[in-house]
Amino acid sequence: MINIPQKCKIIFEIFEKNGYECFAVGGCVRDALMGKVPADWDFTTNALPDDILRLFSEFKTIEVGKKYGTIAVVINNECFEITTYRVDGTYSDSRHPDYVQFSSSIEEDLSRRDFTINSMAYSCKAGLIDPFDGLNDIKNRIIRCTGEPKRRFCEDALRILRALRFSSVFQFKIEENTKNAIFECMEGLSLVHPNRLRKEFTGLLSGNPQHILLEYRDVLAVIIPEIKPMFDLAQNNPHHCYDVWKHTVVALSHTAPSDILRLAVFFHDVGKPYVKTTDSLGIDHFKKHQFHSEKIANRVLSRFCYPKSLISDVCVLIRYHDERFRNLSVDIKRVMGAVTQRLFNELLLISYADIMAQSEYQKDKKLAYREKVLTEAKRIINDGECYSLSQLAINGDDLVSLGYRGKEIGIILNTLLKMVIKGTAENTKESLIKSINSISLK
Repeated sequence: MINIPQKCKIIFEIFEKNGYECFAVGGCVRDALMGKVPADWDFTTNALPDDILRLFSEFKTIEVGKKYGTIAVVINNECFEITTYRVDGTYSDSRHPDYVQFSSSIEEDLSRRDFTINSMAYSCKAGLIDPFDGLNDIKNRIIRCTGEPKRRFCEDALRILRALRFSSVFQFKIEENTKNAIFECMEGLSLVHPNRLRKEFTGLLSGNPQHILLEYRDVLAVIIPEIKPMFDLAQNNPHHCYDVWKHTVVALSHTAPSDILRLAVFFHDVGKPYVKTTDSLGIDHFKKHQFHSEKIANRVLSRFCYPKSLISDVCVLIRYHDERFRNLSVDIKRVMGAVTQRLFNELLLISYADIMAQSEYQKDKKLAYREKVLTEAKRIINDGECYSLSQLAINGDDLVSLGYRGKEIGIILNTLLKMVIKGTAENTKESLIKSINSISLK
């Protein structure tokens, strides 16, 4: 039923040869049954932690969580976690059990796990162990808690977000009792450290999250309260047919599954509630919302401990996502210089998603102009036209040799770049040196 890699068979053989049980367990079994290649393999056994260390004394071992029964074994430079069967005690901190009791029963061990699709075990000798009907839930595409849902979520509220992630990634429906418990227990997510939330939130967005974002928006607002003002915020404007939150959800459905793109689109309009105005004709406007969205995204992503480089990329894409490129070539060069060539195509992908989530009003015209922008950007790159400081025919050393110092150098270089982009100066050293005289350094 399940194809076990040779490196994993070594683990089974060592345990069985010494009279112990051993099973592959959890996500690797789930993925294999779904026809996916597991990213990693985890094991459970009736051998105690000290027994595991003794049996694998010829291999490198790491006591990653010995008091919880987990030993990591390195085989052919790959790390495998092996955990003794256990039954968990109470969870006072809503994350770790206060104590664990080692067990001799694989069924008892599986009973403590989060969802039925993760509560299966497999060995070459015993086959599939599935006391909670996880295989049937896979076939029926259902996310269901193992045992009593409220107990599972009270043990660790992060499981709520995991349920949403699995539903998004696998496109499985969340079973009714599990769904009800999610809403009853969702405030527990506020106690989970944002660093732990990051992986689950990113994973949720990487799948097909539209149904989750609409149906479970109040759950997400527990961990990102900044999105709540978007809910049901009307956009009475010819360019829009959805409220701000629904527009964001639809835009995500047109966004490629890249972490940077999905995060940028998720937050691109989060600043709109703070700048909304309505004119005398009843038309809503959201001027400069991109700058507010950028600040909020920076704050939330920093809170979740995302890498600084990713936060920077997401924020710059949000800052320029509403660029119209009215002065085609000049604006393309200006924006390309700001976001870098690396991110410019991503910016146009966000523009596409944004347009596709708007009304039909001028949609074809917007999409056609976006293609025109893309074509012109390619021409600029292919022709080697200047759009960044690194492409200027003059640099800081040249200005130092001319007697300029400190802040003057930055002012001059940035002004010369603007002149070259606008076509009021040629990108040659001679022309740029002559143009310096027209620059005010006050």
